[in-house]
Amino acid sequence: MTANVYDITPDELGDQLYNCADDIRDAVDEARYKNYILPLVFYKSIDDTFTDRLEEKKEQFAGDEELARKAITGMTVPEDYRWDDLTERSENIATYLDDAFDALERENEELRGVVRVTYSDEEALGDQRLRNLIQSIDTFELSTVKVDKDFLGEAYMYMVGEFAKDEGKEGGQFFTPPDVIDLMVRVLAKSGGQAGFEKGASFHDPTCGSAGFLVHAASYFREEQEGDPDTWTITGQELNADIASIAQMNTFMHGLEAEIRREDSLDNPQFPNYLADDEGFDYVLANFPFSADWSKNDLKDDKWGRFDWADKLPRADRGDYAFIMHIASLLNEQGRAAVVVPHGVLFRNRESRYREAMIEDDLVEAIITLPGNLFQNVTLPSAVLVLNKDKPEERAGEVQFIHAADKAFYVERSNHNDLTPEGRDRIVDAFASWTTEDGVARTVGIDEIAANGYTLNDSLYVDTTEPEEQIDTHEALSELDDRVAQRETVEARRKEHMEVLYNE
Repeated sequence: MTANVYDITPDELGDQLYNCADDIRDAVDEARYKNYILPLVFYKSIDDTFTDRLEEKKEQFAGDEELARKAITGMTVPEDYRWDDLTERSENIATYLDDAFDALERENEELRGVVRVTYSDEEALGDQRLRNLIQSIDTFELSTVKVDKDFLGEAYMYMVGEFAKDEGKEGGQFFTPPDVIDLMVRVLAKSGGQAGFEKGASFHDPTCGSAGFLVHAASYFREEQEGDPDTWTITGQELNADIASIAQMNTFMHGLEAEIRREDSLDNPQFPNYLADDEGFDYVLANFPFSADWSKNDLKDDKWGRFDWADKLPRADRGDYAFIMHIASLLNEQGRAAVVVPHGVLFRNRESRYREAMIEDDLVEAIITLPGNLFQNVTLPSAVLVLNKDKPEERAGEVQFIHAADKAFYVERSNHNDLTPEGRDRIVDAFASWTTEDGVARTVGIDEIAANGYTLNDSLYVDTTEPEEQIDTHEALSELDDRVAQRETVEARRKEHMEVLYNE
């Protein structure tokens, strides 16, 4: 098992790495910090790991470095572009970095297109600033031989989250908060009453951002189930090229063999074999952009038939159900999905035809209403939609509604809310046990949902009103009689005093 040279938490390491941004503050816009720092941390991790593996192989081959290099499986670093060479440079550093990443790509096919930044294009990043940044990162041990992959991966993910905060609303588009990710991964692991994920499964995120869902699902499988995510097929698609590269680096830092492709998931799905025939994915996790525009006219005759739930397509300026239909099309016959959706998809009148289609097809397993203000600078209320194409008999024909929007489930921060560990446990336990709990959860038959016009607002199914206090009528009447008697006594005394005053 890999040793861990750190006696701090992954978040603390991530915070220290994030603070390396101090070396370039005011030189570039904070929205671009991540573009320059994350690739350098990635580079350092690759080189540290390669150094340790090279030393191990040199012992095996009696010090012969050429044989040792050829024997290494996994990523290697070109001789002329080692990290130590970089730390010794004092001029033309930006050009050297560009050349180094090009050389890394040539030597490692799996890195092709991962690092997109061109350091020499940023005039404000002169030699001294870059040298300071490199020296700051150089102080950290980032070898996966000496530091557990999940530890490094979590630290890297923490950095990504901090950069997302710097970017505000824009950053929130590529970063889903860890508490929401954890909830959804755990719910998906328990979907259909199963005990967890299985060996050899396929996972996909069609709007993967920085790949938070994919890496957390793998960590859950490794840590909670003692499974090996190397047996999985892990894929993601992301429209933004820079964010797609971060996703690829993030999966590498977590020790995962994942394939991240760049393109719009609706316009140009990059894994079409999963849409054809019955192949499909076992699991899909997603947080798509809420109520975004989509190419309705171009996709009305979609060759995969993804958007055929009703006689009319979703509005061109509101693509929520287009994404939901796409996700459902990605699932195989046993496939399951957990998807963040805006609350409006549960009740908007014009979308009732799509809700009817997925309810009557018995596709919906659960709807979990979340607290507001969970996402970076996005206050819109949201929910988790759990889809299951192979619901077990005991859950067939039913949908579970879980109301998790009350304060019992979250804690207020300075500018957002976080689901608490206890709140997440309560949600997962309710879902796993398929329970009904007053004010929190209820399983509802499809007939009842149909009678409500296929509206999925949980207020129709889970009574969240505070119970009225029970009143003992005999005790209340007795108390009232006592008070009436007391008032009559006081009134009699008042009359006596008034009579005395009038007679004086």
